Amino acid sequence: MERVTLIGAGGKMGVRLTRNLKGSDYQMSYLEVSDEGKARVRENGVDVSDAEEVIPAADMVIYAVPDIYIGKVSQLYVPKMKSGALAVFLDPAAPLSGALPERSDIAYFASHPSHPSVFNWESAEDQHYDYFGGIAARQTIVCALISGEEEDYQRGEELAITMYSPVTKSHRITIQQMGILEPALSETFAAAMVTKMKEAVDIVVSKGVPKQAVYDFFLGHINIELALLFGQLPGGQFSDAALKAIKIGDKLIFKEDWKQIFEDESVAQQIKEIT
Repeated sequence: MERVTLIGAGGKMGVRLTRNLKGSDYQMSYLEVSDEGKARVRENGVDVSDAEEVIPAADMVIYAVPDIYIGKVSQLYVPKMKSGALAVFLDPAAPLSGALPERSDIAYFASHPSHPSVFNWESAEDQHYDYFGGIAARQTIVCALISGEEEDYQRGEELAITMYSPVTKSHRITIQQMGILEPALSETFAAAMVTKMKEAVDIVVSKGVPKQAVYDFFLGHINIELALLFGQLPGGQFSDAALKAIKIGDKLIFKEDWKQIFEDESVAQQIKEIT
């Protein structure tokens, strides 16, 4: 039974991971510094451990802390990890920003959930939808070995599948590719786009169109447009009028150089700013 320490167990991600890990085959320890976080850890039915005791003894250490703190936390705890241990990060921000301490005797691994697809309807427990994943809805994950041996990747992937379960597939990618997926694609691009979509909906509501009518109409159209573009409706296509409207919107809304956000230099700058 491998010993695993979860740093940030009382945070948003840490609480979710704790629920899946506390009943697993791993010998778990949980770390949290804030009083509110410690209370959430105890609400999950586990206790907070002493970092000086559990970090040096851990076979794997999960760093479930916000991007803005990941550099400071890794600098504090990575030097205390034992030789042969695996440091697990939940996104590529710390590795790609150069925040990880040099340790040739330990391995670095990163994994992030894809979250349940918009095309998968899940009958979640307790009459609610599991939008985030890790409770009832199925999801895939991405994994990358930052440094170490193939055995280290297998250990990390097995842990990731457990902490993000239920997982249907694990995609192996590089840490650089993970940086393109997040923040560049999923946050810098997609989250900004979705935020503007919500602003557009609010504008339409402000013009007197009934709010529920706007929500129903817009979300329904988003659903069919995604299905058309992402191959969920074989042979389906936009109408001629819709194609003309798309060209109009493209000229009015987007800058010509918007695709540069996926270039290496831009991705590095994005990661630098969020960390």
